[in-house]
Amino acid sequence: MTLTLGNGPLGRTDGRFKFDLEGASPAHRLFLQPYGLRVRASVRGTIVLDTLDAQLLHETGLPPRVYAPTGDFRVEALTRTATSTHCPFKGDASYWSLDVHGHTIDDAVWAYEEPLVASSWLRGLAAIDPRHVEAWFVEDERATGGLRDPYHRVEVYGTSRPVEVLIDGEVAARSTHAKLVAETGLPVRAYVPAIDVQLPAGPGTAARTVCPYKGEASYWTVGGRDNAAWSYELPLAEAAAIRGHWAFDDSQEGVEVRIG
Repeated sequence: MTLTLGNGPLGRTDGRFKFDLEGASPAHRLFLQPYGLRVRASVRGTIVLDTLDAQLLHETGLPPRVYAPTGDFRVEALTRTATSTHCPFKGDASYWSLDVHGHTIDDAVWAYEEPLVASSWLRGLAAIDPRHVEAWFVEDERATGGLRDPYHRVEVYGTSRPVEVLIDGEVAARSTHAKLVAETGLPVRAYVPAIDVQLPAGPGTAARTVCPYKGEASYWTVGGRDNAAWSYELPLAEAAAIRGHWAFDDSQEGVEVRIG
């Protein structure tokens, strides 16, 4: 996927976009792009959205959101609420609660029924709050960690540059066989082979996170620091090269990662 070919926003695309929306400071941009694949969303074990016409809305400063024709939602589970919000770039949003197996999720679905002229292509589409979706499916595959942004990339490069990790001034890891991960929107991150970790490493902690682009991360205690490091024991294909490697949380005070 590139920005200038195929469905990219600067290619010969069927997507709808609006740049430099009036009143936006700094410039606020919207880009609506056909997703092209069947998308389903499950809430409490029930498919509440099943669509062949998913659209991905990219909006300045926000993660992409899936919009789909309102008729592709499980309409019998929807109840209109009195909630309304205003977006200066899209218009007034109406909301619906979602009723699944006797459980009600307030304002889980929204739509711009009468969108602003600049965003008129949102008419007839609705979105579900992804916080309430327990599983997304693309075609027949479960999307680990949620739907992916087609413009988000993860690149893994082997490096012979020395990588050194310090925890409270002690060398926790040192390697000349690290992997550098370049990921869209994030600083380059070093992953060192687990065998190059020098401080005592305790058992894994209970912490888990899921990345749509790398997989499920396990966390480790190193040098007495809980969750000081993480690893992807079964990474997704794009990040397969970091299997058996650990990254260190240099946002913790006293944890420092140096790349030579």
